[in-house]
Amino acid sequence: MDKSFPSAADAVADIVHGASLAVGGFGLCGIPSTLISALHAQGAGGLRVVSNNCGTDDRGLGMLLGAGRIARVTGSYVGENKEFARQYLTGELEVELVPQGTLAERLRAGGHGIPAFYTPAGVGTPLAQGGIPWRHNADGDVVVASPAKETRVFDGREYVLEEAITCDFALVRAARGDRHGNLVFDKSARNFNPLAAVAGRVAIAEVEELVAPGVLSPDEIHLPGVFVQRVVALTEQQAADKQIERRTVSAPGTRGTVTV
Repeated sequence: MDKSFPSAADAVADIVHGASLAVGGFGLCGIPSTLISALHAQGAGGLRVVSNNCGTDDRGLGMLLGAGRIARVTGSYVGENKEFARQYLTGELEVELVPQGTLAERLRAGGHGIPAFYTPAGVGTPLAQGGIPWRHNADGDVVVASPAKETRVFDGREYVLEEAITCDFALVRAARGDRHGNLVFDKSARNFNPLAAVAGRVAIAEVEELVAPGVLSPDEIHLPGVFVQRVVALTEQQAADKQIERRTVSAPGTRGTVTV
């Protein structure tokens, strides 16, 4: 089955107001920047986003956030996004913060038909007990707080019940892919992309290199095409458009250079 779409705009055209989105990447690494830009141009708002973080003020999901298109975020990290913090503290944005490993497993569980699971992460904290602010009003008062979660003891240890996450759509980025939707990710750019894809009822993948079916060895495929519904081949310029969230360079005369 040929799942390729002629453009990112065509691939995101049916994302409606209020849709839920699982978005891959970590910081600005491995983010589906072309699909996000196309969605920004498309105009859908009131979006409920599940992603590790929300990009920066002007890159990645930060574009949608700055335009007032996101109503709710489920994620692990505010990151380098001051607008994210401002909208949360002034009541413009509802935010559910989730431990990073728990977020990954909630996405994976949603994609594999597992409705919920028990984990020790968060036991004995407000994450399990409830009361974490999800939404403030304009005065800074808490108007929506997290509910208490079910806990249970297994073999003498307490665990908290976490529900799986599924979304209407998933936006992901891969280094290579074929028209059947089989995807290969590059190193750390793999972060959250396969998990986001499986959690989306309609997974849309932008790929830096589109190859013919059969070129990819089954052993190198990170995500089988059964989980992907749409594929967009990036142009050379789009594929090369990769930003670094924070760059740190050592002072002259010191050893080593670190880039983050």
